[in-house]
Amino acid sequence: MKAIRRFTVRTVLPEQLQPLHELALNLRWSWHPETRELFRSVDPEVWAAVGEDPVRLLGEVPAARLAALAADRRFLRRLGDLADDLRDYLSGPRWYQSALPPGDGSSPLPAAIAYFSPEYGIAAALPQYSGGLGILAGDHLKAASDLGVPVIGVGLFYRHGYFRQSLSRDGWQLERYPLLDPDELAVTLLREADGSPCRVDVALPAGRTLAAHVWRAQVGRVPLLLLDSDIESNSAADRDVTDRLYGGGSEHRLLQEILLGIGGVRAVRTYCRLTGHPAPEVFHTNEGHAGFLGLERIRELCADPQEGLDFAAALEAVRAGTLFTTHTPVPAGIDRFDRDLVARHFGGDASLPGVPVEQVLALGAESWLGGDPKLFNMAAMGLRLAQRANGVSTLHGEVSRAMFSGLWPGFDAAEVPITSVTNGVHAPTWIDPAVVRLGAGEIGLERAEDAMTTGESKRWTGLERIGNADVWELRRTLRAQLVDEARTRLRASWRQRGAGDAELGWVSAVLDPDVLTIGFARRVPSYKRLTLMLRDQARLRSLLLHPTRPVQIVVAGKAHPADDGGKRLIQQLVAFADDPAVRHRIVFLPDYDMAMAKHLYPGCDVWLNNPLRPLEACGTSGMKAALNGCLNLSILDGWWDEWHDGQNGWAIPTAETSGLGRLDPDSVEAERRDDIEAAALYDLIEHQVAARFYDRGADGLPHRWIAMVRHTLVTLGPKVLAGRMVREYVERLYAPAAAAQRELAAPAAGTAYAGARELAAWKARVREAWPSVRVEHVEADGPAEAQELGSALELRVQVSLGPLDPTDVEVQVVSGRVDEADGISDACVHALKPTGGPDLDGRQRYEGSLELCRTGPFGYTVRVLPAHPLLASPAELGLVALPAEAAGMDAGILR
Repeated sequence: MKAIRRFTVRTVLPEQLQPLHELALNLRWSWHPETRELFRSVDPEVWAAVGEDPVRLLGEVPAARLAALAADRRFLRRLGDLADDLRDYLSGPRWYQSALPPGDGSSPLPAAIAYFSPEYGIAAALPQYSGGLGILAGDHLKAASDLGVPVIGVGLFYRHGYFRQSLSRDGWQLERYPLLDPDELAVTLLREADGSPCRVDVALPAGRTLAAHVWRAQVGRVPLLLLDSDIESNSAADRDVTDRLYGGGSEHRLLQEILLGIGGVRAVRTYCRLTGHPAPEVFHTNEGHAGFLGLERIRELCADPQEGLDFAAALEAVRAGTLFTTHTPVPAGIDRFDRDLVARHFGGDASLPGVPVEQVLALGAESWLGGDPKLFNMAAMGLRLAQRANGVSTLHGEVSRAMFSGLWPGFDAAEVPITSVTNGVHAPTWIDPAVVRLGAGEIGLERAEDAMTTGESKRWTGLERIGNADVWELRRTLRAQLVDEARTRLRASWRQRGAGDAELGWVSAVLDPDVLTIGFARRVPSYKRLTLMLRDQARLRSLLLHPTRPVQIVVAGKAHPADDGGKRLIQQLVAFADDPAVRHRIVFLPDYDMAMAKHLYPGCDVWLNNPLRPLEACGTSGMKAALNGCLNLSILDGWWDEWHDGQNGWAIPTAETSGLGRLDPDSVEAERRDDIEAAALYDLIEHQVAARFYDRGADGLPHRWIAMVRHTLVTLGPKVLAGRMVREYVERLYAPAAAAQRELAAPAAGTAYAGARELAAWKARVREAWPSVRVEHVEADGPAEAQELGSALELRVQVSLGPLDPTDVEVQVVSGRVDEADGISDACVHALKPTGGPDLDGRQRYEGSLELCRTGPFGYTVRVLPAHPLLASPAELGLVALPAEAAGMDAGILR
């Protein structure tokens, strides 16, 4: 029989052991080795059986064992010390409390930051993630906690999480969605002062209301608020809004994003009201899924009778304190909804007071050349609602500026106001404890922990002194651990596929702790090219079975449940790995998650990544591998494009560098591209990677390989840290956003949000007047023929500003190298100065010098841009006026 209701009966801990609850409910245990070791010592067998989950551990430890621990003075001392350590960690000052110290009694740093993401990878015990986006979000919260950055995380609580993966007998991916009981997880229900559960309501069409409770997970110092629609007051359909991650159809996905954005802001307000936590001054949306949060914040300002803002002024106030991070390098990766569907959910009785549905639709409109007017684009809305935006690697920033350039017509892609902060990974989570011990033995544990946390060092100085024999012994130990883990998982997988124990004797000989081990693990969309290694199967077999320099490969990854193409790629890989001739050298491990990853990254010698360039936004798995002394073998894409130095791994040549140029993935030439890049991969593995790994000295050590491992740890380790990433966000984006938000919110002459009102009025005036702004005449002293390096041209420019004042604009000269079509590259920009008042025709005159600072073809142009001290970028409005003969005199549409 099947139970009609499920619940968890909690263990009653003896009073002496009550601090165990405190330690279990703070997810800091997931990256704090001493706390994990304490829980393991409670009952090692149960600890392993529950997947190293402290909450489940405390629910299943026998009462007799708990009684014995309550009388164990040594255990109680350890427990007390760790509870005290956690309290010190939560309350003591950290980097943020000493960064950018205030000069006038008020800190330039934001009082709090709200960070929104649709998924979070904090620990395997809290499965609310699918892949890199969630792991990045989890690492962001952990690093913020370690640094003392006052972040509030916001997401959804998925009752079924993401799917668990297994394989059929013929290697087809199978999915199952186990039900998650929050009582068995490290979460607590947010409650009102009277003990009732907090509830967040969002209006839906036809008079419906979508309600949600709020679960709080404590990630060190950072609260993570997770909204859950599975409550009795909702209809059966609405209870399923948060049923699973990335499931359902278009309307289901839209409802999830409405709840995340609008409901998420309301959850933050409730949490701050109940706890006294400072209200966020900055809102950071991790990809476009949470973009509706901006609409709710506009509603708050418009609905507040004390503020009395109209939509335009509220929009400026909201934009100033909003940061949008894009993670996709392709338009197909952006959420887009039918325009009429969005109109239905933001119009009529579902509308947000003060936020007209026409304004909502305009924010998400694909109004650029080639855009689809029938679709609502979440990334476009995110960019229009945020004054600051960034990509997640230097190359991805370039790709994003080109991809979204339609929002800023008339500007070159290089000037699109999207910067980049290269992702990082949370070292205490991803570095194997054995690697930490080796480093700490040379530089000390306190210094090692500080180096992993803050990311302030340029080099991990001191690790150079670690001996070759010690490095190599560590690498073999980690490889052996991976081999054991892979055999265990492979045996379990084959049993799920229907094999009996009598068929599986061969599994005990799978992989070899002394063979060069390559890892490949990630999601399985087509652009990541899981099966590129299978391009020439005979060549791959020769590498795997080489008599003196063999290679072994460990592969893992999940395809989206609706992606049959990705599932076919997995099936092809599994079919190859099932071949008895090679199955001891290549394995596919199903159900890739954080628990598996913690064995994969340290245990591999080489981390393989071969996406279609430039479609990998960052690719943080290679960063986690590098932290463990694993060398990268990758296409120059994402973070590897900026940090590969020739000594920390290998760059796989691409079709572009082979003379084919950038290819359409669907073109006939795409087959040739894959052939070229696969051949380059085989050549690298055989002639460079394997050759160096097996090049042993008289002492049996591969000294040149070890030198690369040491160089990777010393030079790459500090760069790939989430601590470095979060510090960059604080210094480059959060602090300026907070300053802008404060300036627009400050009252003047008794009027609240005077700056926002003034800026909105100024923008409206400039937009209306811009068609009359023209560059009338440009002249320069000096002959038109070739000029000498170091000389200067004296420029005089006449512009018509219509009703605008010279203080409303900046006139610039843009110069640089020119191509055959007179396009300017590597541009330098200099402002020209106004001279005198308007002439009789009302034209303004500007003058300045243009230094000829480079040789070769050189050119310049002049342009007029809006200028205001509260703009984050000259391109913010998307308005530019150019000389009549130049293309691009186009009014921008950025709202």
